[in-house]
Amino acid sequence: MLDGDKNIARQRWMGILARASAVEIAKLLSGLGDLPDYHIIKRPETGTLMVEGRAGGAGQRFNVGEATMTRCVIRLTDGRMGFSYALGRDRVKAEHSAVIDALLQSENSTSEMLQSGIDALERSQAEARDLASRKAAATKVNFFTLVRGDG
Repeated sequence: MLDGDKNIARQRWMGILARASAVEIAKLLSGLGDLPDYHIIKRPETGTLMVEGRAGGAGQRFNVGEATMTRCVIRLTDGRMGFSYALGRDRVKAEHSAVIDALLQSENSTSEMLQSGIDALERSQAEARDLASRKAAATKVNFFTLVRGDG
């Protein structure tokens, strides 16, 4: 796999992990049995970040407000590093997501098993987005103006 392809794949799974719940992350790791040995480089830290929006979805940027985020960095004993960023204050989720990120960077059976779990999470998240979109579309109101003739 080319470096660019690896980066795209990694961005994909990191986004999926960031959107997953702590329960989903734990379920993904439960299939591994024991967690691999790793060292914490940056312990899970909670802070805030500024959330930006765009007027009309594509217009000028504006600050919506702040959100709480937790990040973590780990290194497996073989030297691979894992990173995670997740909304909220769940330090265990952040640490476990970083471990999964590191494990997914190799091409072995553990990585393949995790990748199939990531694919399942992606499908589940897509279905949830689709359902929310359909619910929002069902409540959409179209406004129009009636024009009276001259008479």
